Amino acid sequence: MVRAAAGELLGSAGLAAVVVGSGIAAQRLSPGDTGLQLFENAVATALGLTVLILVFASVSGAHFNPVVTLSDIVLHRRAWSTAAVYLPAQVLGCIAGAVLADLMFAVPAVSWSTTDRSGVPLLLSEVVATAGLIVVIFALVRTDRSSLAAPAVGAYIGAAYFFTSSTSFANPAITVGRMFTDTFAGIAPASVLPFIGAQLVGAALGAAVIVLLYPITRAVAEAS
Repeated sequence: MVRAAAGELLGSAGLAAVVVGSGIAAQRLSPGDTGLQLFENAVATALGLTVLILVFASVSGAHFNPVVTLSDIVLHRRAWSTAAVYLPAQVLGCIAGAVLADLMFAVPAVSWSTTDRSGVPLLLSEVVATAGLIVVIFALVRTDRSSLAAPAVGAYIGAAYFFTSSTSFANPAITVGRMFTDTFAGIAPASVLPFIGAQLVGAALGAAVIVLLYPITRAVAEAS
């Protein structure tokens, strides 16, 4: 469990560093072109997330996301003690990664984001993005295709940057981490709790879809 917690901490930190760092780089490389900035941020995130999952999957399962951990516990009847270990590691890792990205680009280590991300369309987007993420991950798990999770999740998140108005946070831990940076990827503290609420709703919907479409089998239960 110590190794797993360390994997979640380091992987979550890496993810936040990729998201925030590539956002800062995009702002500097393509000033005045928000569309190109988002494209650069999305591509870097998709590639970085794929690599991080490949690196840490054998250590912790490479969740890097509280809703993935909670969904795994509910769907596969894991011990709730897993959440007590994974969730703090994921949140602390994302905060550390955001701070590290700020330092790498010579901006203040901690500066509360002023980017307001409020409104029903953005919250609906987070519900959709998170539900889709849960379906992608656990559909692969329940059809014995877990080896495809890294590229599939990376591709999904990269695409969701563009097909959702919220740019697909879909992760409570990184939502918290991104409020520590007043850069391209930031989110104002006042917007964090509504985002997390929408993500939890999305996770519940995604889990319901999995139960409906991919009922657990004896083989899946034994593999889990």
